[in-house]
Amino acid sequence: MNWYALYTKPRNEKKVAERLFQLGIEVYCPLVITTKKWSDRYKKVEVPLLPSYVFVRLAAADRSLVFQVPGIVQYVYWLGAPAVILPHEIAALKDQLAQPVVQVQIANLKPNDAVSIEDGAFKGEMATVKQITANRITLILQSLNLLLTIDR
Repeated sequence: MNWYALYTKPRNEKKVAERLFQLGIEVYCPLVITTKKWSDRYKKVEVPLLPSYVFVRLAAADRSLVFQVPGIVQYVYWLGAPAVILPHEIAALKDQLAQPVVQVQIANLKPNDAVSIEDGAFKGEMATVKQITANRITLILQSLNLLLTIDR
C-alpha cells in the first residue's frame, strides 16, 4: 500500500477526509490552527495546512474507490502516474506539525537576507528572506525547497 496525494475542490478537504475515513480508507489531512478576523471579533479556526490536498494510503488496485466521494478532483500526478508519497515524508509532516509553536524574533530584516532558524521544526535550516509585509514574513528554505510564511 502506498500514500497518494489527492487534489480536492477548494474548501472541501475536511469533508473529503471524513468521507474517505467512513469508507475505511486511511486518510491524512494535515490541519493547523490559525486566527481569522471577522468584522466584530477574532476566532481561532482549524484549517488545512495544504489547501485543496489530502493524502490517502491504499493499494494501487483500489485507487478508483476514492472517486465515490464528492469533492475529489483527481490524483496528483508525477511523470504521467499518480504521485507516490513515501511513508517517511508523511511521518516527517506529522512530526513537524506535532512540534510546539515557536515564537519568532524579527529584527531589521530585508529581502534577500540569509537567516538561520534556531528553534522548532526547522531548527538548523538556513533560509533566505523573500518578502516582508506588515503582517507576514516569507522565507525560502533552500534545503527543502520550501516557502515558509510566518505571521508576525
